[in-house]
Amino acid sequence: MDVGGRSGEMEVLVRVAQEGSLSAAARTLGMTPSAVSRIIARTEQRLGTRLLLRTTRAITFTAEGEAYLRGARRILADLAEVEDAIADQSVPKGRIRVSAALGHGRLAIVPLVAAFSARYPNIVVDLTLGDEVVDILGGQADVAVRFGPLPDSPLTARKVGETGQIVVASPDYLARHGTPQAPEDLLQHNCLRFNFRRAEPNWPFVRDGEVFSLKVCGNIECSSGEALAQLARVGAGIARIGAFTVNEDIGRGDLVQLLEAYNPGEREPIHAVFVGGPTMPARVRLFVDFLIEHHRL
Repeated sequence: MDVGGRSGEMEVLVRVAQEGSLSAAARTLGMTPSAVSRIIARTEQRLGTRLLLRTTRAITFTAEGEAYLRGARRILADLAEVEDAIADQSVPKGRIRVSAALGHGRLAIVPLVAAFSARYPNIVVDLTLGDEVVDILGGQADVAVRFGPLPDSPLTARKVGETGQIVVASPDYLARHGTPQAPEDLLQHNCLRFNFRRAEPNWPFVRDGEVFSLKVCGNIECSSGEALAQLARVGAGIARIGAFTVNEDIGRGDLVQLLEAYNPGEREPIHAVFVGGPTMPARVRLFVDFLIEHHRL
């Protein structure tokens, strides 16, 4: 052990207090009892006061020794905390709580979490999938992946990607009810819609370069894009949902994309939202950087 500095002297004194004797403290420090005794004597000489009273049976601290011991413990604890924080920058560790929407989380975030954990095994990723908006400032998550425009807030947001929405239905539904050829045909169909507050009852389309919206109706509403995709697959109606949710379904032929010529092509941004600033842990920065680098839809 290096005891050339004052922090080393403090640790010797703290260890003596813990072990109750010079010889026991010396064993745990890998030193000789005489070396421990010399360090204490040197500290007392520098301070100009006795810190320990030694007898053949016990060691007791003087009032000055007790005050020095309290301060030494506090300083050593602060030093350990600073060193841990610096070490976290070079070898990131700890827990990071991540919140993502159910469908997008399952399809896009879960595979990235697996890859991230393989690269940084000392970071514990605590992933929650759900469509509710978590309170990051309130401590419910460290990073949240959110869709659409963001409200003004003190949080930091970095763009992860973007996605678009498409209109789909199952071959069975189309066989029973017909295939819409123009947006207005949707007025004769059962349209499956989102029910959360920011969802618009109108579906946007474009014709001859002009964007317009159509108010559609249906008897099923849901908060989950995955659930709407499932309802569309079983023939419950026509849905307009994120392309990433149904790309596999379209590839298998379980769903058919409709009205492609009328798709306005609007893109919805996807952001990672978190508390930024100089005190942001390295593990949060690394996770956000990883999302931005590897996120694909």
